Amino acid sequence: MAKYIVRLTAEERMQLTELISTGRRAASVLARARILLKADASEGGPAWSDGEIAAAVETSLASVHRVRQACVEDGVAAALTRKRPTGRHYCKLDGAQEARLVALACSTPPEGRVRWTLQ
Repeated sequence: MAKYIVRLTAEERMQLTELISTGRRAASVLARARILLKADASEGGPAWSDGEIAAAVETSLASVHRVRQACVEDGVAAALTRKRPTGRHYCKLDGAQEARLVALACSTPPEGRVRWTLQ
């Protein structure tokens, strides 16, 4: 039994069906809409298991789980879009190191070489 049970209203189901039928969105959005429609456990919904949905939509079980979770916690609109990464990306070099690297790369290569190499 899935931990996150998706229950769509008739209006939400209609909007997702229209979204899929037009096909004018990104493939990832359409796949998420299909996942939500197949996971719908409300009156008249198919209420498929995660394994059945993953096989039908040709995606992973983890993706199905994430879409279910996003729908239950944040709503249908949030489940259709991908979350932006929140991790901080640190620079490998500071400004002085980057300037030194650029100066070295723009200088003439060592004797016996045509260009700079990683060695």
